[in-house]
Amino acid sequence: MRKNRVLLIIGILGSIAIIILFNLKGADKELDTLKVDSLVEFQPKIEYGIVVDSLIVSKDKVKRNQFLSDILLKYNVDYVDIDIAARRSKPVFDVRRIRVGQPYTAICTNDSIPDLHYFIYEESPTSYVVFDFRDSIHIHRGEKEVRIEMDTIRGVIESSLWNSIIEAEGDPNLANELSEIFAWTIDFFGIKKNDSYHVIYENLYVDDQKIGLGKVKAAKFKHNRKDHYAFYFIQDSIGDYFDENAGSLRRAFLKAPLRFKRISSRFSYSRMHPVLKYRRPHLGVDYAAAVGTPVLSVGDGVVTRIWRTKQGGRSIKIKHNGTYSTAYLHLNGYAKGIKKGVRVKQGQVIAYVGKTGLVTGPHLDFRFYRNGKAIDPLKVKSPAVKPVDSTYLDRYKVFSTHLKATLNDQLYYNF
Repeated sequence: MRKNRVLLIIGILGSIAIIILFNLKGADKELDTLKVDSLVEFQPKIEYGIVVDSLIVSKDKVKRNQFLSDILLKYNVDYVDIDIAARRSKPVFDVRRIRVGQPYTAICTNDSIPDLHYFIYEESPTSYVVFDFRDSIHIHRGEKEVRIEMDTIRGVIESSLWNSIIEAEGDPNLANELSEIFAWTIDFFGIKKNDSYHVIYENLYVDDQKIGLGKVKAAKFKHNRKDHYAFYFIQDSIGDYFDENAGSLRRAFLKAPLRFKRISSRFSYSRMHPVLKYRRPHLGVDYAAAVGTPVLSVGDGVVTRIWRTKQGGRSIKIKHNGTYSTAYLHLNGYAKGIKKGVRVKQGQVIAYVGKTGLVTGPHLDFRFYRNGKAIDPLKVKSPAVKPVDSTYLDRYKVFSTHLKATLNDQLYYNF
């Protein structure tokens, strides 16, 4: 009987010990949870690299006819400090460049009369300027973190590439990107119904807000039932677009000096002039476009002539090498800095479409010369630039093969 009582007591004590240990573990877990919750709760709030927990943060946008001084006066900054800030900011930011509609943030003390500690002007979605008004006025630049997310889009063209991308709920800027990437291999003035595209590209985000497009990483464009591929590849720290055979998509000359406009008249040795009403040679290609449309140089070169005549209106001529030169007629005006002797790059804006000279409406008359003789711009075979270097060729083949399979829905390429 005594033995059974001892065993009973031992059993009860053991149960109590287990309960105590269990409760202690539970208490430890609760304590750990409290510690974690406390850590989460007391994470400081940071904006523009500034801890703002105990401060008042006010956000607004620059109003019309508002200057930096107008804004700072609202936050009780005196004229002396405003003048110091304007002078000290010159190496960093010209305060006269503050633009209407741009956002700014004022960070003040939480006092009965708030004291401005920081004024932040957002110059762009990614960059900002900080005016530090604490002990000594100091100005510095900052950059927001940009997040990249990959996306894809595909579509079949019914009327235009731009409309197709809009209908697919894509960024319309992709139309410009594709026209530039394939500018040397596809005539975008000749896009046809049922042409199609499939694109892998980057979206850029700041603070969970999309701010624009990054790079097009890969694209497939079917035109006239032929597939054209483009893969963005970096070699020697320089990125460019290449095709499935490692050849460069760039050529010595662009297909056309405009984007997304139609041909209104072709090269001919006997064309009925729309104004003079008799036949005469038309040694160029007319592109119909609105007044002010940017005109691009089709290749690197030097401006050799700028002139104006009664028939051709404002015109410009560019020499590209010892063989080829181009001319652009009926211009509305010239781009800033364009004058005789200036060197220009391929794709650079050199002028703007107009209707000067003997014309019936706004258009660009584009002319191509080989050894001084006019030739049909639409029949010029432009040589390619260098392909992928042999040093990188094996890596490029693996890279482009996977992307091509992804564009053809045969494989998913994980970026």
